[in-house]
Amino acid sequence: MGPIRTAYLTAARSAVRLLGDPAVARSWNSPSALAEFGVAGLAGHLASQVFQVEAVLAEPVPPGDPIDLLDHYARGVWIGAGVDAEVNVGIRRVGEKIAEDGPDDLTARTAEAVRRLTEALAAEPAQRMVHLARGPWSLTLDDFLTTRLMEIAVHSDDLAVSVEVPTPDLPAEAIDPVVSLLARLAVRRHGQPAVLRALARAERAPADVTAF
Repeated sequence: MGPIRTAYLTAARSAVRLLGDPAVARSWNSPSALAEFGVAGLAGHLASQVFQVEAVLAEPVPPGDPIDLLDHYARGVWIGAGVDAEVNVGIRRVGEKIAEDGPDDLTARTAEAVRRLTEALAAEPAQRMVHLARGPWSLTLDDFLTTRLMEIAVHSDDLAVSVEVPTPDLPAEAIDPVVSLLARLAVRRHGQPAVLRALARAERAPADVTAF
């Protein structure tokens, strides 16, 4: 299995452990650290980063070449959308629906999906493509997994902060692709000097250097 697939599974297992933390269950009906997201809905959104992989693997891929990662984010209507935008309201509703049977059910279903994906991803060819119907466009499987790996890392932090537990540390092989992707997106948004200064020259760094 390639490094991105291994890294994704490592992050997915970390997400399962966080979902099963008793602090998540205790705060299930509380607001989260994200505007308009409850803890339950945020937990469901985190789990969806596993369920989405199974979903795209089950769908046919139409003819045509995949787009690259930066193009994927350039085309995304969710980038920069406000908290009340239709796309974000929909994301919250899906998260709430996924979590509607409670924390124990969500943790168990996510853990089982990760077990299935451990076998499925090992069996997929190196150049496997997946189709994102909401695009619509296609990505290589490894690029799609990189997007889900980033989502797991970011939303694990959101959920951990929401329930007041330490944010899980991922090993270098899992966090490095996330940092690389976020840095590339930040460079595209703000330019190279802004990102270099944010990382190495705090005295002249811009106040806001984010990927999105």
